[in-house]
Amino acid sequence: MKSFAYARATDLETAVQLLSKTPNAKLLGGGTNLVDLMRENIEQPDALVDVTGLPLDGIEERPDGGLAIGATVRNTAVAGHPVVRDRYPLLAQAIVFGASGQIRNMATVAGNLMQRTRCLYFYDHAARCNKRAPGAGCDAIGGFNRMHAILGASDSCIATHPSDMCVALAALDAKVNVLGPSGARTIAFEDFHRLPEHTPHIETDLQPGELITGIEIPPLGFARRSLYRKVRDRASYAFALVSVAAALEIDSGKVRNVRLALGGVAHKPWRATEAERVLAGANAGAESFRQAAEAELAPARGLAHNAFKVELAKRTIVGVLGELAGG
Repeated sequence: MKSFAYARATDLETAVQLLSKTPNAKLLGGGTNLVDLMRENIEQPDALVDVTGLPLDGIEERPDGGLAIGATVRNTAVAGHPVVRDRYPLLAQAIVFGASGQIRNMATVAGNLMQRTRCLYFYDHAARCNKRAPGAGCDAIGGFNRMHAILGASDSCIATHPSDMCVALAALDAKVNVLGPSGARTIAFEDFHRLPEHTPHIETDLQPGELITGIEIPPLGFARRSLYRKVRDRASYAFALVSVAAALEIDSGKVRNVRLALGGVAHKPWRATEAERVLAGANAGAESFRQAAEAELAPARGLAHNAFKVELAKRTIVGVLGELAGG
């Protein structure tokens, strides 16, 4: 591991200044992903800016009924918050499914948004990886790609985003608040993470010198009827093969409102907008749920070892919506 400078920021202005002065600086919150990447010499920052002292560790109810969550709030605090558990149960479920209790106690909201892929080829210096070394190629495409993307991938990268929390936030229409040299701005969660295209090493919409200050979740009354389901190889400490975050409102047997997002299938949390379109006003039953799943997965592209994910994703969508609809 190479040497690096260390600085502790206790106010936002200092944090932005430190980031702006050192382009290859990284923020240290919980460190559950960053420290591992530094040990593997994948992340080699010139400086670490410790942001654990920033005043961003609060969870507040907004006047409109929504929720504001600070960037440095620990995952455990979010999952256990009574408003989250009552109004947004899919978010609490996603966090609990996401990692061990020890990791949840350390990991932060912003760190969860910024965590990097767990693609084996990304971690293997002997392999070609465009995300780790732009222009090198992607050995995952012709290699063992069981965990890899079936939606939104490119010829440059087929890695998936590992977060569970982010899948729930995508379904909830969350927003990401950031601060940088040009001031504050808000990014729709669906636009925060990027698809790989030809630049898989550029993973988010953050600009140089910007840092996340928090997220906002809008008031979605029907999100009380929501669910997060994670399909994985073992019951604990495993990343999703496929996951589904859904919220559903039914009126007189018809779908009145629905939010749907998928994990484990793309380079970013995948908002299932086509499935939502098909479901709008449809009968709340298995046939409509299957039609929506078919429409969403129509562009999916399976590879040598992950083609099973296409049908798995469809069945998981139908199962989750069926459970929310009351069986």
